[in-house]
Amino acid sequence: MEWIRPDNPDYDETRKLFNAMIDRRPAVIARCSSPGEVAEALKHARNHNLEVAVRSGGHSVAGMSTNDGGLVIDVRPMKSISVDPEAKTVTAGGGLTWGEFDRATQQHGLAVTGGRASTTGVSGFTLGGGSGWLERAYGFACDNLISVDLVTASGDLVTASEHENPELFWALHGGGGNFGVATSFTFQLHDLGPSVTAGLMLFPGEAATEVTRAYRQVALDAPDQVGTALVYLTAPPEEFVPEDMVGKLAVGMAYL
Repeated sequence: MEWIRPDNPDYDETRKLFNAMIDRRPAVIARCSSPGEVAEALKHARNHNLEVAVRSGGHSVAGMSTNDGGLVIDVRPMKSISVDPEAKTVTAGGGLTWGEFDRATQQHGLAVTGGRASTTGVSGFTLGGGSGWLERAYGFACDNLISVDLVTASGDLVTASEHENPELFWALHGGGGNFGVATSFTFQLHDLGPSVTAGLMLFPGEAATEVTRAYRQVALDAPDQVGTALVYLTAPPEEFVPEDMVGKLAVGMAYL
């Protein structure tokens, strides 16, 4: 295990989150490569009365994957992944991002509902429920869980599934990261067709009301194979954004 404190030259980079507005300074960051190291980090937190946060992808908008003056358990080194194409299952380490996860499963034409941003962590996304492009066809990410391995606050290594610690397993379906530090997830995968069509539609911000009403009807009428999202945001000056549309836009996205 690697302990990273404020005097470490890697400290600032390691504590950085996806939401750059969050700027917190934990007393120590424990980069854990195994469940045993997670248990050791939790023991350190108990012995020193440190608040604990768990960090995987670091995409929590509210900054829940860090803290000030406490201990952050960084599970990013846990990037193992094993796909069983016959059983259509996958076991993924708690430090994987959805981009890494998808690269492994797509080789077999298999997928599960994952994050809309490829750098989102599998752990936090799933434990929070997991809303993504494939949810209409396959449910949320947590709906596809077979089992979860985690380390409890007392340092015990447990497995939660329908048949083993079933109440804990139920709580992990969208209950957030408050029941332990998840180190591994096993998911049921699904066949993804031979082709996928994805698109991004941009509209001027002043058309938001009209676009939203039209989108609502499209979403109601669309088959389960179509996943959609509607976002109102400020478009960046990227090559794919027309110059006259840089600024506030209503953005509709579709995945078939």
